[in-house]
Amino acid sequence: MVNGVNYHYLDQGQGSPLVLLHGFTGSSASWEEFNNLITGHCRTIAIDLPGHGRTISPNQPQRYSIQAVSNDIVALLDTLKIGYSDLLGYSMGGRLALYLALDKPTQFRSLILESASPGLDSIDLRHKRVQKDGLLANRIEANGVPAFVERWQRLPLFESQNNLARERQEGQRRQRLNNTAVGLANSLRGMGTGQQPSLWSELLSLLVPTLLIAGSLDLKYSDINRQMAQIMPDSKLKIISGAGHNVHLEMPEQFAKTVLAFLDSQQQLAQTKKEHEQERYQR
Repeated sequence: MVNGVNYHYLDQGQGSPLVLLHGFTGSSASWEEFNNLITGHCRTIAIDLPGHGRTISPNQPQRYSIQAVSNDIVALLDTLKIGYSDLLGYSMGGRLALYLALDKPTQFRSLILESASPGLDSIDLRHKRVQKDGLLANRIEANGVPAFVERWQRLPLFESQNNLARERQEGQRRQRLNNTAVGLANSLRGMGTGQQPSLWSELLSLLVPTLLIAGSLDLKYSDINRQMAQIMPDSKLKIISGAGHNVHLEMPEQFAKTVLAFLDSQQQLAQTKKEHEQERYQR
């Protein structure tokens, strides 16, 4: 229980901790294949965000806000006695991860953003998005999760997933169906893109080393991430060829390889820094 919300999470493996934040309609189960691919490299903490998976779904939309959930995650990591970790977020979870890294920069060694954005930089665009998400939330509650999932999976954003094996597509569908109508609806109302404060103006001040990942078939987020890479002072950009919005689902091996290479480079940098500090102290 964290700040009145009973969070579910999966804590697996050993080593340097890596916190995993899923996207909208996802859950900790979304990271199962990724976890299998990086077994033995690090400890992962995959968290079900409010309204998703087995974490409870509060009735108050404000309880899903990016600020409230950010505070919850920090408190949860404190409970797990994790004072320093790497952070990986996908899509909605990437927006949350970016907010966390800006709000608590000393808590995270590195940041990995998959198909994420800093939000909408126009008040008018945010207002229109809030209205759009509100209508979608109402439809989810009125028509139920199965009807919503069928419509959601047909969005152009996920078109590239039609190339996946049927078994993998069905697995994604089953995972989405495990969510509740009230949870998904309130997540849209509380943590939708329009509700999030724009973080574009803060990117220049982000000193946490960051890896930006996007799929080449996802033209919108590839472009957003190229813009982000030009602003952020310590960032690397990796566009995965042949992948769409959900890179870790569509290209799991290449995604895992990219993430591990980045984490290894950060570990080496940390070790080199420690050795230099020891040398200075000995002098």
